[in-house]
Amino acid sequence: MKIEELLKMFKDVYGENKEPIRCFFSSGRVNLIGEHTDYNGGYVFPAALNVGTTVLARKRKDKKICLYATDLKELVEADIDKIDEYKNIRWGNYQLGVIKELKEAEYEVGGVDLLFHDTVPHGAGLSSSAAIECATGIAVYSLFNSKPIDRLKLSFICQRAENRFVGVNCGIMDQFASSLGKKDHAIFLNTRTMEYRYVPLKLGDYKIVISNTNKKRSLAESKYNERRSQCEKGLELLKRELNISCLGELDVETFEKYKNLIDDEIILKRVRHVVYEDDRVIKSIDVLQKGDLEGFGKLMIQSHISLRDDYEVTGLELDTLFNEALKVEGVIGTRMTGAGFGGCTVSIVHKDAIEEFVRKVGENYCAKTGLKADFYTFEIDDGAREIEI
Repeated sequence: MKIEELLKMFKDVYGENKEPIRCFFSSGRVNLIGEHTDYNGGYVFPAALNVGTTVLARKRKDKKICLYATDLKELVEADIDKIDEYKNIRWGNYQLGVIKELKEAEYEVGGVDLLFHDTVPHGAGLSSSAAIECATGIAVYSLFNSKPIDRLKLSFICQRAENRFVGVNCGIMDQFASSLGKKDHAIFLNTRTMEYRYVPLKLGDYKIVISNTNKKRSLAESKYNERRSQCEKGLELLKRELNISCLGELDVETFEKYKNLIDDEIILKRVRHVVYEDDRVIKSIDVLQKGDLEGFGKLMIQSHISLRDDYEVTGLELDTLFNEALKVEGVIGTRMTGAGFGGCTVSIVHKDAIEEFVRKVGENYCAKTGLKADFYTFEIDDGAREIEI
């Protein structure tokens, strides 16, 4: 929807008053490489996408928080002094959690009318929740505080909201990318130290294509917990001789020297994935700074193979999308992205090959799995920001 249409809907829902209506946006994200490394203190490489959450916002004179979404058409009202009473509402708890965290961080907040329009495909693992949180955070903060918000602090506020208020124990990557994303750049983030840097991602004639398996991810949570536990066991075994606090501190050379400390083959495979995946993220910076997009594509392919063979979180659907993508001329990189056991792949596809990619991969995927995949073409965009009306 265009801004003009959103403005009309906002006024239809909330009416007119003298306070100005302002517009804010925060994006969805994709992790390009560096999977299952974040909870091991390793490296991730996300980028913000040109889809996300747009919020129109206006101050109120009372203490009401009013929320409305273009796709739900349901008005939610909450008292800013009694936010905890609304934890279990069907929709709106992400936004209310962020406002509570802003308040607890001692920023000025007050009554507000908010209208949300979301363009992140739901169920595609592109972090629509982080886009909603960061858009809410920058909107409400900006209405009541004159100094621009520190976007690193914004990402932590939104993560705390999801952890404490919504009850989802997520890491920092989603909110970080949604808040601090930069057009035509990926973000190299050390999840152990929170140090980060922007790395140019000049796609030229190539596009980011997300392929959604549309498989219900019933195994993802239990297997995630299992993999996390296996990594912790591997760390404990290595700590018998190494002074390390997490697997993210291990480089390839040190791992190869001390891997004999891990006598369980399954645990060894899990640790090997984490160590070599971190190494692939570091190599990604080097190849992209040289403008070697094909070199980066090869690292993406290696990442998927490691996630398939060592970490074992792919499955028939993701592997089928991966294999079929590699058969299309014009694809220079592809891999699963996210937790696995369903979800999506991310591919780098030449613009002239996208139509063939969608047709061939879609047909072959359906024939082999019985499921219909969805495909989305994206560009790398900026993160949380105000949009001038």
